[in-house]
Amino acid sequence: MALGVEGVAGELRSIFATGKTKTFEWRVSQLKAILKITTHHEKEIVEALHSDLRKPEFEAFLYEVGLDFFCFLELGTSCFENLLLVSGVSSVCKYALKELHKWMMPEKVKTSMATYPSSAEIVSEPLGVVLVISTWNYPFLLSLEPVIGAIAAGNAVVLKPSEIAPATSSLLLKLLGEYMDTSAVKVVEGAVPETTALLEQKWDKIFYTGNCKVGRIILAAAAKHLTPVVLELGGKCPVVVDSNINLKVTARRLVAGKWGYNSGQTCVSADYAITTKEYASTLVDALSSELEKFYGKDPVQSNDLSSIINSHHFDRLTKLLDDEKVSGKIVLGGQRDKANLKIAPTIILDAPEDSLILNEEIFGPLLPIVTVNKIEDSITLIKAKEKALAAYLFTNDKKLKKEFIRSVSAGGIAINEIALHLLEPTLPFGGVGESGMGSYHGKFSFDTFSHKKSVLERGFSGDAAARYPPYTPGKIKFLKAMLSGSILRILRALIGW
Repeated sequence: MALGVEGVAGELRSIFATGKTKTFEWRVSQLKAILKITTHHEKEIVEALHSDLRKPEFEAFLYEVGLDFFCFLELGTSCFENLLLVSGVSSVCKYALKELHKWMMPEKVKTSMATYPSSAEIVSEPLGVVLVISTWNYPFLLSLEPVIGAIAAGNAVVLKPSEIAPATSSLLLKLLGEYMDTSAVKVVEGAVPETTALLEQKWDKIFYTGNCKVGRIILAAAAKHLTPVVLELGGKCPVVVDSNINLKVTARRLVAGKWGYNSGQTCVSADYAITTKEYASTLVDALSSELEKFYGKDPVQSNDLSSIINSHHFDRLTKLLDDEKVSGKIVLGGQRDKANLKIAPTIILDAPEDSLILNEEIFGPLLPIVTVNKIEDSITLIKAKEKALAAYLFTNDKKLKKEFIRSVSAGGIAINEIALHLLEPTLPFGGVGESGMGSYHGKFSFDTFSHKKSVLERGFSGDAAARYPPYTPGKIKFLKAMLSGSILRILRALIGW
C-alpha cells in the first residue's frame, strides 16, 4: 500500500481505463470492505482517535465509526434525544449500499417539441481519478465519507489523511491496505511535501476538508489543470438565542453542539452566540448549570471532554483568551491544563468587536456571547460577516424564523438545533463563499463525484425538411411555429396558412 507520491495519479488512471471501477459489482465490493473495517476493527479505530484527540469512546463510536438509527431507538431513553439521526462511516456506508443501484440508474427526463420525436436521459458516469485530502478533527469519518462517495460513483481514489492525527492516518493506511482493492484505492501518508507533490498531478476532482488558507492553495493548484474542487472549509458559525424558548432544552443542545462535538473542534459547532442584553445573564446561568451536569465542577478533569489536538492549537486558543480585550470578559471557565491539552468550556460575554476571538475562527471550547438590543438586530450583525458553514436560531417566533432563513446566507441552517442537519442524508452539506464550495452526504456525495452526461436519442422518422437548406419563408414560419410550442401554429404552418 505504501507508495511513492509521484506518478500515483497516472498509475490509477491506467487502472480506471480498464473500466473495472465502473461496474456495480466492484463498487459494492469496496463499500462492503469499508463496512468490514468498521465492524471488525472498531476497537482499533476508537483507540487511534483517543490517541490523537483523547476523544471519548462515546463520541468516537457515535460520530466516526457510526451507529444505526434503530439501535438508538432500542435504547429508549430521553437523554439521547439529540442523537437519533446518526452519522459515522458504518451508517454512511450502509446507506450507500442500500441506494447505490437506484443512484446508478439513468434518470429519464422530458423532451420538448424542438426535438420531437425523441427521448432523453441523464447518465451518471464517474469522473475518473480523484484525490481526497482529509483533516484531523474527525480523521476517520472525514477521510472515509468522501471516499465512500467517490467509490459509489465508480472512481479510482487516492486518500491523503491528515498528518496531524498520526495514529488514525497510520491505521487508515493499514486497514485500507488489507481490505480494499489497492490497485484502485490508495492511501498516501505525509505532510506538506507529499501533499504538494500530489497537487502537482492532474486529477479529475479534488475534495479537501480543512481551513481557508490551505483551501486557497489547493484551488490555485487545481486551476493549472482545470480540475474541479470541493472545498469543505468552516468559518464563524453563529447561534442566535431568542428569549421565548425552552431554556433547558436550548442550553443542553447548545452545550452538546459546542462542547460535545470534539470540544468545539468542529467546523459546524457554534462559534459565537447572539442574544439580547437583558437575556444574556439568564442564558449564561443556564449554560453554566448544564455544563456542570455534563462535565462536573472541574471540566478539565472530565473524560467526556476531548483534548485540543496539539500544543500549537492549544497555544492559539490560549492567545485568544489572553487577549487583553477579552481576559476581563470571561464569565465562566478559562481553566487550562497544558500537559493534557485541556481547556475548560469557557464563555466570554460582550468581547469587543475588534478582539481576536470575534474575528478568527475559534475551533475550540470558547464561546463568546454578543449582545444586541433587539433579537432582530442579530441578523444584521451576521450579514456583516463572511458567510458561515452553518447558522443556528433558537426561537418560537415564526416571523423571526422566516426572516432568518430568508436573510442569512450560510452553508446550512438549523432551527432549534445545532449541527444535526449534517446528519440527514437527504440534505446537502457544504459551504458558500468563504466557508467553501460544493457539497456532499447521501446522494449528494455520489453526485459530487459524478459527471451528469446528457443523452438524447431519436429515431430516423419525423425528420423535418424545414431544418435543412435551402431556407425558405415557409420553412422559417414552420420553425417558429415549432419553437412556439403551439399545436395550432404548427398545423397552420404545415398546411401553408
